[in-house]
Amino acid sequence: MSGNKLDLERIVFIGRTFEEYLRMFNLQPGELAGRSILDCPAGACSFTSEAHKLGAASVAADIAYYYSAEALRDKGLKDIEHTVQQLDKVQDNFVWKEFTSIHALQQARTAALAASTLDRQQNSRRYIPVELPLLPFADRSFDLTLSAHFLFMYGDRLDYDFHLRTLQELMRVTKSEIRIFPLVDLSSRRYHKLERLVCAAQAQGWTAEEQQVPYEFQKGADSMLRLLRV
Repeated sequence: MSGNKLDLERIVFIGRTFEEYLRMFNLQPGELAGRSILDCPAGACSFTSEAHKLGAASVAADIAYYYSAEALRDKGLKDIEHTVQQLDKVQDNFVWKEFTSIHALQQARTAALAASTLDRQQNSRRYIPVELPLLPFADRSFDLTLSAHFLFMYGDRLDYDFHLRTLQELMRVTKSEIRIFPLVDLSSRRYHKLERLVCAAQAQGWTAEEQQVPYEFQKGADSMLRLLRV
């Protein structure tokens, strides 16, 4: 992968299903038609594939897309297997309502990976390699931007400046609305500089509100940040 420093082994390539996205971001299928939507970082999520079927112009962006769909499919299958093996030890960190068992979770993760892989093979232009905090899109390219399991989740590894620069870039490329899920890190602790980040967004002309969502798998991960351009 010339020109990119990311080692494939450092990527954890796992995604959520379209149905999970609807609940994570409190979206209804009828809200998607006719809207331009950015999913960033999208990983192995099937949202873009399914949203297009409902009439949305959805784009998936992720650093992993510097690699081929086939390489990522193989890596994703290994990552799902590894995750399933590890979950046995930490089942108490999760709420087992979204999934009735570890096997059901494995099936969902595998289905998301299969759908995203097939769609990328058939519609590669929808899958854009990016390296945050920079995005290769024009100002206000998307009506709605969704960002899951990245910002806030790695607050112990990604400093405030990275969070701020990434959020500024998401705001730059978004016309109307940004939704970010969840608001906690991997240990289910709320991101400690969230209020500071919200103030920075408000200073740039956005309103911000925290909303409960009808989704919780990781304990405490049941709300999103919703930003609206004034």
